[in-house]
Amino acid sequence: MTEPTPTTAPATEAIQVALAAEHAAVFVYGALGGQTSQSANPTLYAAVTAAYTAHRVRRDELAALVTAAGAEPVAAEPGYDLPADLGSPAAVAARALQLEEAAASTYAYLVASTTGEARAWGVRALLDAAVRGLGFGGTPERLPGL
Repeated sequence: MTEPTPTTAPATEAIQVALAAEHAAVFVYGALGGQTSQSANPTLYAAVTAAYTAHRVRRDELAALVTAAGAEPVAAEPGYDLPADLGSPAAVAARALQLEEAAASTYAYLVASTTGEARAWGVRALLDAAVRGLGFGGTPERLPGL
């Protein structure tokens, strides 16, 4: 995937918002992976693992973009809220779907707040989140993230 190029201050703020969301997604997907059995539910395990990897890559790309724009990347929180019941595959998939829907909304904001390559990168990220959400039981939407 092509990394976006540095951008203006208002766009950098939108990128910081997306970076903060990716910090949360990486944290929560790590917990979801710990609740998913590779042997009992290999399809869900593979989907959660792929999502975790994708969100780590996006987080790192966004942090690099913020740094290239001359700003300090927003730091991850020490922890994030997790649902109390993640003991079933259905609960894990439901939480993963919520993460992807939130990611799509965040990237829709990024798209609306940027131009050029940063916007194109945001569109690709939004589409990726929308498609990944389908794998967790989501339904197709005309305008994902809105």
